[in-house]
Amino acid sequence: MKLLLCVLFGWVVMSVAMTLLWWVQYRRHNAGIVDVAGSLGVGLLGVLFAWQGDGAPTRRLLLAGMISIWALRLSVHLVRRIGGEREDGRYRRLRGRWGDRAQPYLFVLFQVQASWSVLFALPLLLAARNPSPLGMLDLLAVVIWIVALAGESLADFQLARFRRDPANRGKVCRDGLWYTSRHPNYFFEWVHWWAYVCMGWGAPLGWLTLAGPILMLFFLFKITGIPPTEEQALASRGEDYRRYQASTSAFFPWPPKEKENRS
Repeated sequence: MKLLLCVLFGWVVMSVAMTLLWWVQYRRHNAGIVDVAGSLGVGLLGVLFAWQGDGAPTRRLLLAGMISIWALRLSVHLVRRIGGEREDGRYRRLRGRWGDRAQPYLFVLFQVQASWSVLFALPLLLAARNPSPLGMLDLLAVVIWIVALAGESLADFQLARFRRDPANRGKVCRDGLWYTSRHPNYFFEWVHWWAYVCMGWGAPLGWLTLAGPILMLFFLFKITGIPPTEEQALASRGEDYRRYQASTSAFFPWPPKEKENRS
């Protein structure tokens, strides 16, 4: 009952927060704030769930630290991107598609994001119930977390550096990790969720932590990740992006199929 109340409390807090942020986007005409709120919400809920868990205290503290650092890094990155650019093309396209119904639909989108934040924080609640002492799986979790955070940070840095150069306007980034994957940031985001599988495996119903990476993969491939991002990329970069699609892995880093002819 205590855990259920904790989840319900988290959902109410996120729902209220997203309502307020919907009003902010209504005034500022920039729905990209929902991405910042979603990642920051997962971090805050993860800390709450780690605090409320009844597992080994050291693991709960480690969980809170890991999810906090992940959420803070991603949120700061998204805030910088939103502050330096106009509204993300994905949301501009939605506004155009929805027309006069855009604001009611955006309100629903913000509320859906509130529910998603709770959903993705649940693996941490399960991991926080693991009573066993720290062991090799926890060490593996920390290694996975470090690799994922470093990879995602590097991918974001490489893309931001590419976009800052005016000579690259309208071009496709193929620098560094983006040479081996069209979405290396999404790949390392997915890898990150495996850390909590390792930390929660010994908990009651710990196998349910697999829902984290499974759901993240589904969201990235079918809902919020690759489809809208590539739709926008095709609209803005056209044939160059089609060549990139033909040669470069969509997700898993891998050498390109063949050398591109960009002429």
